[in-house]
Amino acid sequence: MLNEIFIKPFVDMVEAPDFLMQVLWEGLVSGILYALIALGFVLIYRSSRIFNFAQGIMVVFAALTLVGLHAMGVPAWICVVLTLGVMFVLAVTIERVVLRPLVGQPDIILFMATIGITLFLIGFGEIIFGGENKVMITEQLGIPTDSVLLEPWGGLLILEQKDITAVAVAALLVVALLVFLNKTRMGRAIRALGDDHQAALSVGISLQTIWVLVWFIAGIIALVTGIAWGARAGVSFALEVIAYKALPVLMLGGLESITGAIVGGLMIGMLEKLFEIYWGQPLLGGNTETWFAFVLALIVLLFRPQGLFGERIIERV
Repeated sequence: MLNEIFIKPFVDMVEAPDFLMQVLWEGLVSGILYALIALGFVLIYRSSRIFNFAQGIMVVFAALTLVGLHAMGVPAWICVVLTLGVMFVLAVTIERVVLRPLVGQPDIILFMATIGITLFLIGFGEIIFGGENKVMITEQLGIPTDSVLLEPWGGLLILEQKDITAVAVAALLVVALLVFLNKTRMGRAIRALGDDHQAALSVGISLQTIWVLVWFIAGIIALVTGIAWGARAGVSFALEVIAYKALPVLMLGGLESITGAIVGGLMIGMLEKLFEIYWGQPLLGGNTETWFAFVLALIVLLFRPQGLFGERIIERV
């Protein structure tokens, strides 16, 4: 029994390195998408101390808007531009209607407000788009759907071109986001709010402007994530469940750390896939991907409550 648990999986990895690479690639793709969703949470929390429970439904809503506009006969890339416009209008509406009246309220009130946003977008989305599964317009956006076949170590490695595209676009988006946060005036304002809320407000940084900006950026991230996930699994409200995988990513990487969101997403994506293939299916009957990330995050929190990249909070009493 011990041999089955501790030795055989590693022997299988050594004997079939091409299959191991296939598993790691699948985990990498999932991990990058987890990291993107987590970035939306981190950006909003850093700038406003709001845990945005609505990030998952924003992914679904952005993808449904894109597909819905195309179904009306709008060209694909114009659909992308119009969807970005919709996400901007959504960001402004959330700031004006929901967040601005709640400035100064306890964090739990703001958190409950994001749950209200989630429920509203679910109902509003079902009225407009319906509840059935829809096909993402990958080919119309110029995203290739063929496979690339590689032969490492004499084996066979299959890479879906849509996954390669998703990884490349996600990497570019992360780089652009880091450049924006570190090199632009508005990016530094967002970081200032995250570092010291009161000090940032005292030097004239507009809370309302920053809130609209970070919610719009979260909307852009949601659209990219929705396109990538939709290309893999179709577009429906079931995608919201995938967004919950960002929660253990945040627990693992730290709620305020952009680096933690990226590293945590990649770690969870690859480790859960490795565990599922080499331990979960042979020993536990599979389906371990639904809970592995949460168990891993819980174990990390037992030893480092602030996450791997979070700052240790020291309170003097």
